[in-house]
Amino acid sequence: MLSAVLASLRPRQWIKNLFVFGGLIFAQQLFFPPAVWTALGAFVIFCGLSGAIYLLNDVADRDKDRLHPDKRLRPIASGRLPVPAALGAALVLIGGGLAAATWLSLPFAVVALAYVVLLSAYSAWLKHIVIVDVLVVAIGFVLRAVAGALAISVAISGWLLICTILLALFLALGKRRHEVLALGEAAARHRPILAEYSAALLDQMIAVVTASTVTAYALYTMSPETVAKFQTPLLPVTLPFVLYGIFRYLYLLYRRQLGGNPTDIVLRDRALLLNSLLWLAVVLVLLYGG
Repeated sequence: MLSAVLASLRPRQWIKNLFVFGGLIFAQQLFFPPAVWTALGAFVIFCGLSGAIYLLNDVADRDKDRLHPDKRLRPIASGRLPVPAALGAALVLIGGGLAAATWLSLPFAVVALAYVVLLSAYSAWLKHIVIVDVLVVAIGFVLRAVAGALAISVAISGWLLICTILLALFLALGKRRHEVLALGEAAARHRPILAEYSAALLDQMIAVVTASTVTAYALYTMSPETVAKFQTPLLPVTLPFVLYGIFRYLYLLYRRQLGGNPTDIVLRDRALLLNSLLWLAVVLVLLYGG
C-alpha cells in the first residue's frame, strides 16, 4: 500500500517544484542560509501538495486511464491502490502541507492554498475546457515561483513570471500534441478535451509560444531594470542556452515523437540536461560572481 501511494505521488514529477527556488536564486539569496532553509521547506511542502493533486487527478481519471497503454499501469487505475486510501492520503497531505505552509509564512500559505484550489478545480472541471486546461497548468508553475519568493520575503521580477508561464505553456502544448498523435482515434476516449485539439492547431500555438518565450527572455536579460539589479550587462550571453534548450525540445517532440512526459525528457535526454545545467552555472556566475 505504501509503495502504491508513493508511486501515485509521482516523485519524478517533483522536479517541477524547482520553480520554487526561482526567487531564491534571482534575489541573490542563494548563499544566505536562513533563506535557503526556508526555500527548501517551501519545496518540500509543494512536493506534498502536488503529490496530493496527482492522487486526486488519478482518482478522477481512473476509468479513462485504463484505456491508455501506459497510464493503465498506475496504482489507482490498476486497482493496486483503493480509491478510499488514495483520497485519505491526499487529504492528509493537503492538510499537513497547508498547516506547514501557514507556519512557514502566511503569504506563502495563501498562494499554496490558491495552488491547491486551482489544481483541484483542474482535476474536477477545468481540464475539460479547451485552452483553459493548458493555461491552468502553466499558472500552476507561476504559483510555485510566486510562493517561493513570498516564502523568503523577496520580490520576483514580472519578467521572470512571464518567462515562467510561457515556458510552462510551451511544455503543456507539446504534451497535448504528443497525446493527440500518439493516441490517434482513441485520444478523445482517454481525454475528451483532446477532441477539441488538432496537430495543426497545436503546431500554431506552439510556434506562438516559442517565439514569445525567446523574446521575453531576451528582453528580460537586456532590460535596464535587470542590468541595474544585477550590476552586469552580460546576462544576454545565456540566451544561446535557452535557444538550444527550446530547439532541442522541439527536435525531440517533432522528430523523435517524444513529449508525452516533459519531466522524463529533461531528465533522460543528456544533451538537454547538460544544457540546463550549463545555463544554471552561467547564470549563477553572472549573478554571484561579483
